[in-house]
Amino acid sequence: MDVNAFLDGFAVAVEPTNLMYCLIGVLVGMLIGVLPGLGPAATIAILLPITYNVEPVSAIIMLAGIYYGAQYGGTITSVLLRLPGEASSVVTVFDGFALAKQGKAGTALGIAAIGSFVGATIAIVGMTLLAPVVASFALDFGPPEYAALALLGVLLVATVGNGNMIKALIAAAIGLLLATVGRDSFTGASRFTFDSLELSDGIDFVVVAMGLFGVGEILHNLEQRHGKVQAPAPVANVWPSRGELKQSSGAIGRGSVIGFFLGVLPGGGAVMASLVAYAAEKKRAKDPSRFGRGAIEGVAAPESANNAAATSSFIPLLTIGIPANASMAILFGALLVLGVTPGPALVDERPDVFWGVINSMYIGNIMLLVLSIPLVGVFVRVLRVRPAILAPITALITILGVYTIRNSVFDIFVMITFGIIGYLMKKAGFEPGPLVLAFVLGILVESSIRRSLLIFGGDPTGFVTRPISGTILAFLVLVILLPLLRKLLARRTRPGGPSGPASPTTPEREESLR
Repeated sequence: MDVNAFLDGFAVAVEPTNLMYCLIGVLVGMLIGVLPGLGPAATIAILLPITYNVEPVSAIIMLAGIYYGAQYGGTITSVLLRLPGEASSVVTVFDGFALAKQGKAGTALGIAAIGSFVGATIAIVGMTLLAPVVASFALDFGPPEYAALALLGVLLVATVGNGNMIKALIAAAIGLLLATVGRDSFTGASRFTFDSLELSDGIDFVVVAMGLFGVGEILHNLEQRHGKVQAPAPVANVWPSRGELKQSSGAIGRGSVIGFFLGVLPGGGAVMASLVAYAAEKKRAKDPSRFGRGAIEGVAAPESANNAAATSSFIPLLTIGIPANASMAILFGALLVLGVTPGPALVDERPDVFWGVINSMYIGNIMLLVLSIPLVGVFVRVLRVRPAILAPITALITILGVYTIRNSVFDIFVMITFGIIGYLMKKAGFEPGPLVLAFVLGILVESSIRRSLLIFGGDPTGFVTRPISGTILAFLVLVILLPLLRKLLARRTRPGGPSGPASPTTPEREESLR
């Protein structure tokens, strides 16, 4: 690690303008986390046009602040209303709302704030040490390696992420197909444009993102919350006691480590990290029955994990240019729009962006810790605003944002179309995240594969013979085969299966087989 570049990054982060944008980002992120249904991906997509006239470093610092700020904001509704404002806060509902019913809502929010800060800080330190190493290693990447890595990213979002794997694969396939719309960059031929000049340059990433996440989430959120009015639980004694801090300290540490490593994985992210951290705490507990009834560890572990994962997911984005989840895909597009190309060369070519963004997270998380507890009362009042008032305002901002990209009415209709598609996907149980991630990676997949084949003279075995791409492809095959091997092994060990006749089983034996 270049110490001088690291220190220069702090100088960038503490510039008054960047401090202001960092504060705006974390405040907006917390607010968005409080409003169920919208989420950081939709917000970042909606605000992208506003950043066009802002310095790239300031813009990315603000957008990053929105992302990790939303992780804590979602906790507030999870604890007070049993309504997760962010997908990664779903697990917090189990024990957070139970604590609120016991009159300990303030304690749950205080532990969540401390766990979020510790988890994020541990992840930032890890990122500071690990990111330059990953970037230097990634300098050996060529088109074959990027092709293999992009394919792995598309696959992992379906197999490692949450939700139905088949539906996620279908959504990813649609995203890859949409990425081919427009002129072929190698031959100049038009593909899937239907003789439309507006589609000749392809579908704009911002339009797709704002449609699926902005309009789609607004429609789905209105339907989900229509007619549902619920008063938030009262909040008191926000700062936890010494005994509660001691009881939750182990869960915070373990959740931070789990979140850091799962956040780096494509498709892992904050949702998966919070689930794994909660499951780990429940498994190691002397009395697992406490979980779901108000266990303080059930709030501390997932909140530490989701904030650590939200931070560490910047490692693959900044160092190798591969977004780990849907929100990172939006940020990937934002970097490109702002003239910054994420990848291994970013450390050397734009150290102000690389280290400025990373070091701003130290400051941003301190801001979150300082602001989160005093602002709980304000956010509780925000929860009382009717969705029927918020939705039209958000929709208007979205439409204006899309129009300002190219001053095109056609883009507005495309966004509305994708908004309807996003709403129908939600209704049918399809998550838009895999589609957006595959759409972003689709161009990289196609161009890298075709460049590689030109290098190899049309011989596809070249992907396997190169050490790095071959290793990545081997891991890709392992990811595909692992679920199949598990099912096969479960069948062979099941009583009455192929391995032999049925044998009597005890309840303990049946539980172990499940």
